[in-house]
Amino acid sequence: MEFFDNLAKIDNIEDALFQLKSLQSITPKIAQALEDTKKFHNGQLRKSGIPYVIHPICVACIVAYYGGDEAMICAALLHDTVEDTLCESSYIYDNYGDSIGDLVDALTKIVEIHNEELSSKTSNKKNIAQALSFRKILLASIKDIRVLVIKISDRMHNMLTLDVLSTKKQVKISEETLVVYAPIAHRLGISSLKNELEDKSFYYIFPNEYKKIQSYIMQEKQSLDLRLNNFTEKVTNLLLNNGFLRDNFKIQSRVKRMYSIYLKMQRKGININEMLDLLAIRIIVKNPLDCYRALGVIHTNLKPIPSRLKDYIALPKENGYQTLHSTVFDESMAYEVQIRTFDMHKNAELGIAAHWKYKTGGVSPNTAWLQNMQYDNNTIEEFYQLATNDLYREDIIVFSPAGEIFTLPMGSVVLDFAYAVHSEIGDTAKEALVNHQKASLLQKLKSGDIVRIITDPSIQTHCTWIDSVKTSKAKNHMKIICNNKIKAIDKIVAVNILATIFNKDRSIFEDFIAKHDLKNKIDRAANDLIFLKDVKNQIKTKCHINNNFFAMMKFRSVKLKPIQFDNLIFYTNLGINEVTFDYCCHPKYGDAIVAIKNNQKVVIHHKLCEKARELIDKGVHQLFVKWIMSAKTRYDIIVAFENKQGIVANFLLVLARCQCNVLKIEYDSYNNTFAPLCKVIIETDRNDTDKIKEILQRKYKVIKFSNLKDVYQDI
Repeated sequence: MEFFDNLAKIDNIEDALFQLKSLQSITPKIAQALEDTKKFHNGQLRKSGIPYVIHPICVACIVAYYGGDEAMICAALLHDTVEDTLCESSYIYDNYGDSIGDLVDALTKIVEIHNEELSSKTSNKKNIAQALSFRKILLASIKDIRVLVIKISDRMHNMLTLDVLSTKKQVKISEETLVVYAPIAHRLGISSLKNELEDKSFYYIFPNEYKKIQSYIMQEKQSLDLRLNNFTEKVTNLLLNNGFLRDNFKIQSRVKRMYSIYLKMQRKGININEMLDLLAIRIIVKNPLDCYRALGVIHTNLKPIPSRLKDYIALPKENGYQTLHSTVFDESMAYEVQIRTFDMHKNAELGIAAHWKYKTGGVSPNTAWLQNMQYDNNTIEEFYQLATNDLYREDIIVFSPAGEIFTLPMGSVVLDFAYAVHSEIGDTAKEALVNHQKASLLQKLKSGDIVRIITDPSIQTHCTWIDSVKTSKAKNHMKIICNNKIKAIDKIVAVNILATIFNKDRSIFEDFIAKHDLKNKIDRAANDLIFLKDVKNQIKTKCHINNNFFAMMKFRSVKLKPIQFDNLIFYTNLGINEVTFDYCCHPKYGDAIVAIKNNQKVVIHHKLCEKARELIDKGVHQLFVKWIMSAKTRYDIIVAFENKQGIVANFLLVLARCQCNVLKIEYDSYNNTFAPLCKVIIETDRNDTDKIKEILQRKYKVIKFSNLKDVYQDI
């Protein structure tokens, strides 16, 4: 994009100011902000050696280009003063007022919010950095979405000036840009910014792949340009011959963007010369009716691919995007055709900013997602999963029987729809009708489905379904219900464990818990060995002090000793001869479990098993049990296979030779495509996983190889 190319070349204050003045009239307040930013950043240099003040001025240029108001431009100019100079926050408020002060304060807080805001299952700070970036930006933007536009503009200018940094820093910043900033630009509907952020990140993260694609496009440039020009001329003549006036439409042509090409190649497992929609044209017309007229002309005269027709005008995307999409064949070549109005074009390029800059009509980006992303009581890993799922997703559109539209992420199931309607509908969903046919609550939905939910107040949430739903609303709501359910079970389990240790009726311990204010935290004793021992010792001490507490009690030793059976460890003062898993619930390694003692035998149930719950409520003997966490590490591999007989079997054989245990395999269903992609989860105790990846890459096209304990970084 020419604007960003010009901005990247600016290396002096005069050129930066000239660029800003060409985009925005300098009001007295903006002039004051310029003077202050020059004063506070005086003497500071960037890594490149150029004056630091050029950066905030260039950020203000980007904000101005996207229609930012006076307050946003002033905040862009001042955004680093409180963080990086002697300027105090109070100075900004006193001299610029609350509007600009709040924006600068929010931008400063993005940097200042401490990492302790979210708990993590791991203590590796490197693992959680990107999730924290999400959290910081979102928290700081709740009150004013303009903060997001300024922050993305700040990151855009940083991406334009990455060349002076080390390769390690270039990759780190680019990875964060790709998973944090580009998705936010996408949700705000600012496609031009999203595209630039993605392509710049791609250049630094995958330089070899970038050069290969760039080389192909340069080599084929003459041929591609000729095809695009011929196709553009053909479409122009078709429109002119079918009632369109030359001044009433405009046609743009392009080769698909670099990062989009790369993603398509990876998802489909194809080479660049196999891509169907490498070339595209965009027809821009005056009104929505002309969009459909133009589509009719195209489809009447060229062969469309039915599955590639999408109407985002009648059914806009949640970020406000409106365009007709189609792919057609012409002379054995496929072309993507987009058709939109001039207003829709502005909205597509500028998103939410178009409504500030041009006061355009049409559909505004839905910003409710920002409020919805305040997930409670989540670990960083959970937050990251929910946030990325909400921010950067391919959408489908489904309907209620009354015709109400619901936008859901690709891969959503019926239960996701139920929760999208209302959380109470999701909680009490019993069965469903999809397109008037009976359907499972876990049936995947596709665009255009009409869904009716039948509820029953007596239905209880199926906690085992949490991994099957796609939307964060469904996952988060179900998780809260299930965590509360487990906490209620743990309260009873803890009492049963204590009663088993002391071999007394559990009512005695219920009284003890009530008298010693343990009611709200006794559930910890079912999972926290230290807390269990502490409560046990309190009871033992009480017995010695008050002889009537356990009248005439002659209790056995209450010292808890570890007893290990395979990958389970029990802490008990009793003997165990046998451990079995009950047939009713089949708990898997890592599931929440309970141990029920029957003489010298222990039976393991899933904690949410209904049969186990009946026994627990009756007060059966129970033991403290934990899984022995494996020293082995799990990895998630996604590989694109050639269409060869036996290739999957050979791949699994290679993994076996590398001492990898295959835990799960999904073939031909990953990412909702029909491409020959395979997702495999393995477990290994080898430390040289780079060597495993290298062995696999010699024979196979490995798209992803990542540690499941570190969902943010590929190996």
